[in-house]
Amino acid sequence: MTLASDTVPASASASVSVAAPPPLAARARVTGGSPVRDILAVTARPEMINFAGGLPAPELFDGEGVAEAFRHVLEETPAQALQYATTEGEPALRERLAARTSVRGLATTADDLLVTTGSQQALSLLATALLDPGDTVLVEAPCYLAALQVFGLAGARIVAVPGDADGPDPDALAELVARERPKLLYTVPTFQNPTGRTLPASRRAAIACVAARHGLWIVEDDPYGELRYDGERVPWIAAHPGALDRTVLLGSFSKVMAPGLRLGWLRAPAELLRACVVAKQAADLHTPTVNQLAAARYLAVNDLDAHVARVAAVYRERRDAMVAGLGEVLPEGSVWNRPEGGMFLWVRLPESYDTTALLPQVVRQDVAYVPGAPFYAGEADRSTLRLCFVTQTPEEIGEGLRRLGRGLRG
Repeated sequence: MTLASDTVPASASASVSVAAPPPLAARARVTGGSPVRDILAVTARPEMINFAGGLPAPELFDGEGVAEAFRHVLEETPAQALQYATTEGEPALRERLAARTSVRGLATTADDLLVTTGSQQALSLLATALLDPGDTVLVEAPCYLAALQVFGLAGARIVAVPGDADGPDPDALAELVARERPKLLYTVPTFQNPTGRTLPASRRAAIACVAARHGLWIVEDDPYGELRYDGERVPWIAAHPGALDRTVLLGSFSKVMAPGLRLGWLRAPAELLRACVVAKQAADLHTPTVNQLAAARYLAVNDLDAHVARVAAVYRERRDAMVAGLGEVLPEGSVWNRPEGGMFLWVRLPESYDTTALLPQVVRQDVAYVPGAPFYAGEADRSTLRLCFVTQTPEEIGEGLRRLGRGLRG
């Protein structure tokens, strides 16, 4: 039975004014989306050769090894695997991560680590723990896009550190720290995204000295460091004595095991680590238990280093194919690098080229790249672009480069 009071006459509802809902937060209004994600959304056609993404090659995932790890934890410890966990992360995984970090030259215990839902979450937690609106953050030029998003959403003032082909210049960094009083420097020192460059050991030591002398947090993001194809490993900035009490080291399984696991971690001094734990409690309570236990099981029964070596051998061949083919398709006067590892290389076309404006005509050739401009916090070099070389075979890379050349010629 419907009472008269339960209904609203049409004439009455038509006369009611409707107010707009409150606006979005200012940070959400001024921070744009990821240009890489936007490009991926329009380049999903099967005929597209996509050099724009930053995705590892799926055919190289150890699917059976990961599946066995999940089967084991669900069959042997289902109550634990399907239950809530501590915010800091599963002890078994943290112990194994600590051991891997220690072997690589940075003495680490499980208590030094926080497991995160991908290393991207680690950046967000650090922004929550360290940054107030208006605080200054120093970044590389160019810089990892998603870091710029995180710092922008935190309301930070983002300032690029001048540098060269080897990365940020320590003298310029010291001047900026003295003048701007920033909270932190964010850097990807090994096989950087987007450029693929690696900071030399001497420059890492100099940056650590600047941080110690002037008072500065260093956020050292290392998602690609294990994907080395040439040369010798360079120690982390975090391993330098002057940086021990002020460097946060970020790591991830996304490039060496599988990005779908969404498993990352951060290593930080105790007070900051605790602040990040509190921030994570507010964000998602903890990273999925079953994923953590499966990763711990995988590390216990598989040789991850051997798997990474197999992946690196394939990626090395693909890098070489791209580097060898660029000279035949790029305009005269173009320059590019040959990274010693990682997933990306960086191209600078002649100054008259605008890679953002050129992208639509290149996409019509069924190939894509990421324009360089969005990677800059300050004045952008609009003649630059990023190419990912790991997802396609050498044959596909060759065809993709031919399409790229046609697109750039118009």
